[in-house]
Amino acid sequence: MQPQVKKTCYFCSNKISVVDFKDSQTLRRFMSPHAKILSHNKTGTCPKHQRMVTTALKRARHMALLPFVAS
Repeated sequence: MQPQVKKTCYFCSNKISVVDFKDSQTLRRFMSPHAKILSHNKTGTCPKHQRMVTTALKRARHMALLPFVAS
């Protein structure tokens, strides 16, 4: 069994305080190939930024910047 490696939060390490829903390229990092939101266990985001990512992804979907589903 390999030891668990603690992932660091992308936003904390890059000193990004606000997650912008218009930045679709950054938000795609936190989506699966099927356009589902990835959990913080897979992405390594802290709880504060995970909530921001979720809200930003939902807003971007509503504004048609990101897809709801990918086939």
